Amino acid sequence: MADPLLFNPRTYDPRHFDAETRRLLRATVDWFEARGKRRLIEDYRSREWLSDFLSFTAEEGLFAAFLTPASAGGAPGARWDTARIAALNEILGFYGLDYWYAWQVTVLGLGPVWQSDNADARERAAGLLAQGEVFAFGLSERAHGADIYSTDMLLEPDGRGGFLATGAKYYIGNGNAAGLVSVFGRRTDVEGPEGYVFFAADSRHPAYHLVQNVVDSSKYVSEFRLDAYPVAAGDVLHTGRAAFDAALNTVNVGKFNLCTASVGICEHAMYEAVTHAHHRILYGRPVTAFPHVRRELADAYVRLVGMKLFSDRAVDYFRSAGPEDRRYLLFNPMTKMKVTTEGEKVIDLMWDVIAAKGFEKDTYFAEAAVEIRGLPKLEGTVHVNLALILKFMRNHLLHPVEYPPVPTRLDAADDAFLFRQGPARGLGSVRFHDWRPAFDAYAKVPNVARFREQADALCAFAADCAPDEEQSRDLDLLLAVGQLFALVVHGQLILEQARLTGLDEDLLDELFGVLVRDFSAHAVELHGKDSATGAQQRWALSAVRRPVVDAERSARVWERVEALAGAYEMAP
Repeated sequence: MADPLLFNPRTYDPRHFDAETRRLLRATVDWFEARGKRRLIEDYRSREWLSDFLSFTAEEGLFAAFLTPASAGGAPGARWDTARIAALNEILGFYGLDYWYAWQVTVLGLGPVWQSDNADARERAAGLLAQGEVFAFGLSERAHGADIYSTDMLLEPDGRGGFLATGAKYYIGNGNAAGLVSVFGRRTDVEGPEGYVFFAADSRHPAYHLVQNVVDSSKYVSEFRLDAYPVAAGDVLHTGRAAFDAALNTVNVGKFNLCTASVGICEHAMYEAVTHAHHRILYGRPVTAFPHVRRELADAYVRLVGMKLFSDRAVDYFRSAGPEDRRYLLFNPMTKMKVTTEGEKVIDLMWDVIAAKGFEKDTYFAEAAVEIRGLPKLEGTVHVNLALILKFMRNHLLHPVEYPPVPTRLDAADDAFLFRQGPARGLGSVRFHDWRPAFDAYAKVPNVARFREQADALCAFAADCAPDEEQSRDLDLLLAVGQLFALVVHGQLILEQARLTGLDEDLLDELFGVLVRDFSAHAVELHGKDSATGAQQRWALSAVRRPVVDAERSARVWERVEALAGAYEMAP
């Protein structure tokens, strides 16, 4: 029997979506399955551009349907719907991050366009999508990374209302083939933030020079140069502070895709790992008969379930966001930072079990073990996103306000607010609903109750011995605090989604046993920080808890893990 919590191509039927969405998602699965595992691995190792895949997406109108907002006048049913975008992320991650990456950087490239008031540019982008073109996001530079304050892409006025753009961009996905590249730069005649410009460029223009692919991969992560590239007035997407905001708001939209891609990678790898371990005999017994193996695979499974639950619930807040409800600004970096690092743990746990098998050339796992590392490092590092979520900690933990309930959002609606997020500031004023009711609903689940003790302790920490002004400049200390806060937010959304879906409480108990251990580990880490005060050290040790052990519960969860053996194997 297929596990209802994991994506399985054999049984996949996204019946919660409309008919055309179901058709497109199922067609994508069928394309990969028909291609087969051997070809999939060969494509990954050949490092060739993804022409066949992009021909398929163009023929089906996949990117056009999923990435054209309703207001942009695409085909009937076209919309920007985060729920079905998340579903496609998971599928593409399941089959290979190279495919997902071409899609992901198209999402980023479209961000400044769909936020723009330039009607001609929006119409041009919709037309290019309809033709099956991909897009690129020309933000980062070799010397500065994504430090947009320091861009060296310079736009000199041409005297005719336009500009000549000269400069280089580095680490720009799809820069080899994009029909439209959203490029960030600054004017030479205007100082300060008012000089920023986002403009649309074409990778096929003679003044656009492709230098190289900076990675050894099918992902084309380009370096390109513009030499006196003509930027007409009609190519300008944003100027001044609006260009700066468009850059950050685009990343807000794009970073959300990382979590479900990570989920897809882990799901495919888990089928392989459990199947291999279950059928491998060591000392006359299946590998899965050993207690430590069962523990590692069970931990990997419940962590993966937690990744899915958090990501699915975060979709609802993303889709329900508006000027008066910006809670997504916390849950979004959480999906990027927390879910993707959980993905690394899932892969590592399974790799400890399958050992050398994880290197073999005929496995998806060998690819997964490499590619899972990239997701925590894209769209801002883990450290950057941890520092970001700390801006929300006091309001989230200590100062809740009332909001209308947020339902499950699988409706066929256009998520228009994502392209009118407004100024990228004011994070300290964002307010949140009370996190405690999510825990109260499962107060009888032993490890949820145990973790709740730790969450309450963190509230006391925030109120009584939070980092002072001097410590607030010690990022090493703050990151340890951020990890503790992230666990509380992670647990909250997992519980909310569990309630909405009726998740089996055995799974929930086992998962929160893992989170209790994680919280204790981060508390011990905080205790050891150089600048931790005596009060903070005492608090840290007082927050350490032992999970509630239940052998019968763990055995029932193990049965679910063991049932994954042979549940899916990609066709040769």
